[in-house]
Amino acid sequence: MPVLHKSTYPGAPFYQFNAHLQTILPAITRRVSGIRYERERLTLSDGDFVDLDWIDKGSKKMVLLSHGLEGNSDRHYIRGMAKMFMSQGWDVLAWNCRSCSGEMNKAMRLYNHGEIGDIGEVIEHALKTKNYEEIVLIGFSMGGNINMKYLGTHGKNTPDVIKSAIAFSAPADLVTSVKLLDQPESKFYKRRFLKKLKVKIKAKAEKFPETIDFNNFTKIGEWSDFDNYFTAPLNGFKNADEFYQYGSARNFMEGIQVPTLLVNAQNDPILTPECSPQDLCSKHQHIYLETPEEGGHVGFTMSNSKYAWSEIRALEFVQQQN
Repeated sequence: MPVLHKSTYPGAPFYQFNAHLQTILPAITRRVSGIRYERERLTLSDGDFVDLDWIDKGSKKMVLLSHGLEGNSDRHYIRGMAKMFMSQGWDVLAWNCRSCSGEMNKAMRLYNHGEIGDIGEVIEHALKTKNYEEIVLIGFSMGGNINMKYLGTHGKNTPDVIKSAIAFSAPADLVTSVKLLDQPESKFYKRRFLKKLKVKIKAKAEKFPETIDFNNFTKIGEWSDFDNYFTAPLNGFKNADEFYQYGSARNFMEGIQVPTLLVNAQNDPILTPECSPQDLCSKHQHIYLETPEEGGHVGFTMSNSKYAWSEIRALEFVQQQN
């Protein structure tokens, strides 16, 4: 599909005059009202659990929302997208990855960018619970990466009811994104992620001391150290490099068989150009790549609008597929 060189994003409000403000201000100031979830706990096939937050409108159409690293269903971008589709009569299912719903998960493993088994079980559960005729997958950052890997891995075996997918600010190339996090201009995000993850790693180390040595946290210099010390052993990888190959959606995107929109801002402070693979997307029958000049990381806010542009764009893309 064509690479969309000209985006419809009109640009950030004037006070968000750089990529960092476009990323940080929406995260700390945006409030989305009118969202009331009904929570359901789903027991997974390995005995662990994830928590699902539903908005049931009695619809035959459902949007499945996937959050980013250390996010959850209450993040502004999830609530904003939920409000947009809810207003159009859709059911909404915002799922929380293992350990992200406010309660630590039971198993040793946490969640990661390349884990698609859990979202597969969530989709299967939704189909058993409701008789949906259309499901749309929308993911942000890590969640967008998970969506694209899920679709690329399943290919022609993707459930027919999944009609389209959208990924915003997706780190489709983990190798380069990780290196960018180590640069001085991105260290704010690195510190923020590590501060949140430290709490969970400590809990895992106390429960599984034979696998995890919490003292290694003091040895973290580069982000790859975190993945070598913790992500890899917690999730059964040999090392960080193996995890990056397993987790990077761009290694699987060729198999995608449903219309998929990938939106990565050119000024995203934690994504590299490799996360927006233009050669792959331009030759792919089902992938649309849109790279607005601004937007930051999961920002895309607009002046004088209760919705972010990403929410308007997502609905527009979904409607175009019908």
